[in-house]
This record gives sequence, C-alpha cells and structure tokens, in this order.
Amino acid sequence: MPGVKKLHQESENVSKGEYIFGHLFGAIGILAGDSRKWFCLPLFMNLQDGIQTILGWKKTDHDPQTPSHVVQMIEQGFEAAKGFGQALLLLDRYFLSVPALQRLEACHSGSEARMHLVTKAKSNVVAYERPPAKKPGRGRPPKKGKAIKLKELFSTRAADFQTATVLLYDKEQDVQFLCLDLLWGQGWYQELRFVLVVLEGRCSILVSTDLTLAATDIIRLYGYRFKIECTFREMKQVIGAFGYRFWSKSMPKLNRFLKKEEAHPLEAVKGEQHRCRIEQTVQAIEGFVMCQCIAMGLLQLIALRFSDRTPGLFFRYLRTPSLAVVSEATVAAYLRKSIFRLFVQNPHLSITKIIKSKQVPSNVDEDSLAS
Repeated sequence: MPGVKKLHQESENVSKGEYIFGHLFGAIGILAGDSRKWFCLPLFMNLQDGIQTILGWKKTDHDPQTPSHVVQMIEQGFEAAKGFGQALLLLDRYFLSVPALQRLEACHSGSEARMHLVTKAKSNVVAYERPPAKKPGRGRPPKKGKAIKLKELFSTRAADFQTATVLLYDKEQDVQFLCLDLLWGQGWYQELRFVLVVLEGRCSILVSTDLTLAATDIIRLYGYRFKIECTFREMKQVIGAFGYRFWSKSMPKLNRFLKKEEAHPLEAVKGEQHRCRIEQTVQAIEGFVMCQCIAMGLLQLIALRFSDRTPGLFFRYLRTPSLAVVSEATVAAYLRKSIFRLFVQNPHLSITKIIKSKQVPSNVDEDSLAS
C-alpha cells in the first residue's frame, strides 16, 4: 500500500504503541452548527506525507518541491478561506512554526482574503519583548528585545492573572488568564498574542496571529478545535472512512527498519506502467476518503436540520443523549434502519424498478438509464 510510513503517536493509553505504520492525513473543516451543537464539517482531506517520491515522478527539475504537511495545511486552509473572505484556522500546537507563518504571509500578499491562526504553544516556548529604540551610532537596529520563558510567568506574574467565565466544551467554566503581545520565531520575530491560561490547575499557552482578538475569545475558539477530533472518530467508527484496502503489486515491500541515509524502495521503481499503477492506487485511497467526507457532511447537515422534526431519531439507548441535536452515529443508524425497513416491507422493490417507475425523457435510452 503506497504512502505508508512510520509515525509517532502520543498517548497515555499503554495499549497503543509509541510508533505505528500508517497513513498521515490532513483535513480542513468548517465549524458548522449553532448554540445547541457544533460539528466540524470536513471540506478536504488528503495524504500529506509519505508520497513525496510518487508526486516527484511527474515533476521536472524546475518544479518546486512538495511542501511539508504543516505548510500544506496552511495552503489548504487559505484556499477554503477565499470563499469566506475572512477566516480563523484552529490548529494544534504542532503547527506553530516559522514555515507556517511565512507561508501565511505569502498567501496574504497575493490575495484579498485574510486568515488568522489560533493555536497552542509548547510549554517550553520562548518569546521576546519588542526591541528597544536604536542607540545613536553605527550598527543595525535590534530585531528583538529581552527573551521571556512564558512557562515561568505562571509563577512570577500570578498576581496579574484575570478571572473570567468562558463557555468551554458546552459548559461554562472559570479560567484565569494573562494576555501578552510578544515577538516569536527565531529569525522571524512576528508579533503574536499569547494567552496564558489556568483551567482547573492545568496550565496552557494559546497563541493567535490576530492581535485584535480578545483573550476570552481565543480561549473559547481553541476549545472548538477538538471538534475535528470528534469528526475523525466518527468517520472511523461510524462510516468506516479509513477501512480501505487498496493494494498494488507494483509497490515495493515496506522496509520497517529503513534508515534515514538509505534510499527509499520507491526510488527503484522505474517502469512507467508500475508508476502509473502506484499513482492510481494513491488516487483511489484519496478518492475513497473524500467520498466519506461527503457522507459525513451529509450526516451532520441532516442532524442539524431535522433533529427537532423527527422524534424517531431518538430510537436507541444512549448513556448521555443529546436532546437538541443528535450525533452522526444516531443519524446513520436511523437511515440504515429506515432503508432496510423499506425493502423488508416492500420486497418487490428494487433499484431498477424504482428508476423505471420515474418518467424518462424521450431523448434518453430507458434501458441504459436503468442499468
């Protein structure tokens, strides 16, 4: 199977291995819903790592190299933002990097659309104060000021923290926060808004590229980022979006002990026919997952639109049922039950007979349409 690579996963569950072999997907979604319930409606999902060699087969020496998946997420998010004019991209702490900020600035220079990032910083993050005024005399002006280890501010500036009530994870919670505008990025030094948050004894550092956002809004918005994790879970467990099995005999055997200095087995594939088969396998994988994204979006839209009109959706036992808007799993179970009941009650029905019962235009062959 092409695109499989060694991945590292962080988990407190001892049943999960520290390293796994699998596909690395990147997804862009839009926050859809209302105060009753929010969904992350998937817009785009593709393989973002492990296929650089395959993508390089059709490139010439003058074509740019495939960007990292961090940069790809920024590019794909900005493409989605063009349809809205302005957007906020909620990201995990892994995506706070200088290449991501540089790519975001490059996207802004060539478009009227604007997109800002709201993400999380690592606990050992170091930021800088604004540079002091240049002293008279020779020499270039300073780019940064005093370095600040933000983790230490939780104890040294504990008296400066403010308290507010914020809606997090569908319930109001009291948080303490400290908001600071500082420079970040070695050699880049972009001004970002850092929000130091204390929630139930846990300390976190949130970051926003939008310097006009209030600290409480940054905290509330980052809480919505977890919705994409819920979407991945439902796509995996409800509709089997990652249960594909697309193999190719032209793909070399995976070397699980491949070292960095060794050549990748794909580099040994020279035949045009073998390369074409591998590329088609990658297209089949991404096409299958994109079809599941469409299915997941339909389930979410049905849940938002018809939950209050169809009491039958609440037909199964749930330990913690949502009385306002049902989940994607409940909608999928309801549709399966309704479709199966339709065919059980009407055994004479079939897809062909249903199509033939509809009026067919005179310029269309009825037999070909039924087939």
